[in-house]
Amino acid sequence: MKRTTAIAVAAATLLLAIVVMAATHRSGDDTPTFKVTPIQFTRRVTSDGTLKAVNATPVTTPSEAGRALKIAWIAEDGAVVKKGDVIVRFDPTEFENELLTGTEDRSTAANKLTKTSSDARTTRTNLKRDAGQAQSELEKAKRFKFDDAEIFSRYQRIESEVDADLAGDKKTYAEEVLGVRDSLARTDQDLIGIEDRKAGLRIRNAEQGLKALEILAPYDGILVLQRDWRGEIPRVGSTQWPGSPIAEIPDLKAMKAEVFVLEADAAGLAMDQKATVTLESQPGLKFKGKVTQLDKLARPRMRGVPVQYFGVTVTLEKTDPTVMKPGTRVRAVLEVENLSRAFAIPRQALFEKEGKKLVYRKRDGKFEPVDVTISTSSAGRVVVTKGLVQGDELALEDPTAEKKDAS
Repeated sequence: MKRTTAIAVAAATLLLAIVVMAATHRSGDDTPTFKVTPIQFTRRVTSDGTLKAVNATPVTTPSEAGRALKIAWIAEDGAVVKKGDVIVRFDPTEFENELLTGTEDRSTAANKLTKTSSDARTTRTNLKRDAGQAQSELEKAKRFKFDDAEIFSRYQRIESEVDADLAGDKKTYAEEVLGVRDSLARTDQDLIGIEDRKAGLRIRNAEQGLKALEILAPYDGILVLQRDWRGEIPRVGSTQWPGSPIAEIPDLKAMKAEVFVLEADAAGLAMDQKATVTLESQPGLKFKGKVTQLDKLARPRMRGVPVQYFGVTVTLEKTDPTVMKPGTRVRAVLEVENLSRAFAIPRQALFEKEGKKLVYRKRDGKFEPVDVTISTSSAGRVVVTKGLVQGDELALEDPTAEKKDAS
């Protein structure tokens, strides 16, 4: 294969040399010239990248968990999966601990509620008994009131009044304390109810998280793990946030190529330009396509490397699932420009003086400067759109500089 390529390159070089020699000749003053003729001008850009499915089902971290999850097991990148197979399994430790804590908190809250209710009933019974006793004492004091001054002494009359007032105060106090105790008991029960609801919420979240610890394949396919900004794939022990992408299961019926073009080579890139894609694993197979997406701004491909690229998406005309898999490295040749009957002159025939582009055209044995307008260029050719006509003979060296050297 390498020998055949080398022979082809040598033959192309020899053919180019013959063409240049045929178009170039020495004039009488030994200034080499080039005769302008319209040719087919094609500029191609080579880029590399990988294959990606046009349609794919994303696999993301479950949002039901409500928190970051740690991967305990994950299928290998490129693994063939069947519908219902486990793709990712997350660590259940935090949810199990939270479920245990929530259950204990709920049991504690239930015990507190039982104790508080029992204490409230006991206190209410005692206070009602005190109030009843005070009522009995008050009725007794009123029934046996010592208010006859002829029968009872002054001391007995005063003592009887004091006993009646004390019994009334005892009853009032018992009733007021009973109301306060009932209010405190209800407040304590409300606080315990809050603790019970918090425990219930913790249990519910833990149970919901435990149910979301496994991701199953939605259908048969190949698992392609997603790389992060560092180019790393998810692995055991890595933390995934809810909704973050983990992998995708692509539809292998339609593929596209995502390639990267150097910023310096990206001039003229546009939508719908033709492209030819070759698989690195199958260099003999070529697939035609066209540019369907193009980045507006260049960006580095790797962190810390300042070289910038334009991302280009090439949609292929056909897909061969037997050799084309997501992630396969490819090389794409983009046909940036294809002009028919273009005046493509050698770069050495173009000069720049005082900010103007010009050529030296030979007329009547002399070279005269001619302003020209250029549109595009390749490694060795420049396309001139204004200033030349077919048959013009151009100097390949600066004739004015040659005269100065001669003088």
